[in-house]
Amino acid sequence: MKIEVQSKKGLQTTLSIIVDKEEIKKKLDLRLRELQNQVDLKGFRKGKVPPLVIKNQFGKAIYGEVIDKLLKESTTKAIQDKKLKVAGQPKIDLKTFGEGKDLNFEVQLDLLPEIKLQPLNKFSATAYSIKISKEELDERLNNLTKEYKSFEDKKAENKSAIGDQIVFDYNAKVDNKDFEGSTGKGVAIELGKDLFLKDFDKQLVGIKKGEKKIVTSVLPPNHPKKELANKKAIFECLILNVKEPKESKLNEEFAKKIGAKDLEDLTKKVKDQVSSQYVAALDGITKKEILDQLEKSHKIEVPKNLIDNEVKSFSNQPNVKPDEKSIKAAEQRIKLGLILNEYGEKNNIKVSQDEIKIEIQKQVKSMPGQEKLVFDYYQKNPSATQHLQSSLYEQKILTLLKSKIDLKKKELSVKDAEKIITRFNETNKAKNSPKIKKNDNKSPSTKKISKK
Repeated sequence: MKIEVQSKKGLQTTLSIIVDKEEIKKKLDLRLRELQNQVDLKGFRKGKVPPLVIKNQFGKAIYGEVIDKLLKESTTKAIQDKKLKVAGQPKIDLKTFGEGKDLNFEVQLDLLPEIKLQPLNKFSATAYSIKISKEELDERLNNLTKEYKSFEDKKAENKSAIGDQIVFDYNAKVDNKDFEGSTGKGVAIELGKDLFLKDFDKQLVGIKKGEKKIVTSVLPPNHPKKELANKKAIFECLILNVKEPKESKLNEEFAKKIGAKDLEDLTKKVKDQVSSQYVAALDGITKKEILDQLEKSHKIEVPKNLIDNEVKSFSNQPNVKPDEKSIKAAEQRIKLGLILNEYGEKNNIKVSQDEIKIEIQKQVKSMPGQEKLVFDYYQKNPSATQHLQSSLYEQKILTLLKSKIDLKKKELSVKDAEKIITRFNETNKAKNSPKIKKNDNKSPSTKKISKK
């Protein structure tokens, strides 16, 4: 096999490859011998069909199969021999081929740019932590007692009011007909929360235990039965009980009631929850601070085919030509992906299968009762596993970067954290960038890069 660089312009290279006709003949003969044991033709015992007969019967198909395999193998070997880093799929242009002839073709390649990594000690960023005051913590705990309030029977002579709990049976009809789900027994709703149906609650204000009440409401537009969506329904309700709210007391009993070991454990859980809520958002700000510096300090050319693919993958309207902002954003994501990959490769960062399994296990634990659903999702969607691997890979690179740069630590109060997050979101809104939210995981396109 002969390999020559036909042309080179920027990140685009064209290779000329010639596979000798004798090499092709050897591959054809080998394939014919393999098929001898597989072909079953009338008049011949299986495994005894002469190669010439097989060739006469299936010659064109066999030649095409061999050539196709040779094209792939030769292209891969040429890329390896020339030590090229390829971005995307090669484009093959056949020049001459045919039985008894050399196979002559050209391969057009988009290459990844050479990246000269900047020393990490020249970058700096701020890592935030949260200090939760006693007042803030007490407020959160007291809000829990209001959220998890209990109810006690209301005096028989007192009518229901907003905030009360109503327990009732109902029978509903649409167009004077019963429908699936048209009856309910012992349904409990808190008046004012409007969680049952729109405007349902306010029609149950001012009633007593034992009364009957006709309630009119409209079924939701996303009703499981399409024919019932947005339909007017008449509910005949029998009020079984009216209960008034009783605010819970913050004590050991309350803590256990909502799943904590004791009051101390509940306090710690609330503190951790508040902290993680803000730290997740602030980590996103730190991440962007680092990525912005990486992007500005590295001057590299980004392969056009990668930009085109990135624009397509993020476009909601495939037939609409992308604007300049979309193209620039795609180029920035690809550029950051290339830079992060380079840092990852230079520092031998890898993600093991065990690490992927551990991450899936974390997701399983966070979704009790849906364990099988999570496992099935990853088993049936290899792309989801690949995305998870890319995310873990990026996290490990960012952890490395944070350990090498000048990372200033700053402790914030909850109010100061809210100000920083709000200011960040307002600034990026003007730039048409995504907002930083709790557990934001927006990533540059490391997963889009293919290196061979």
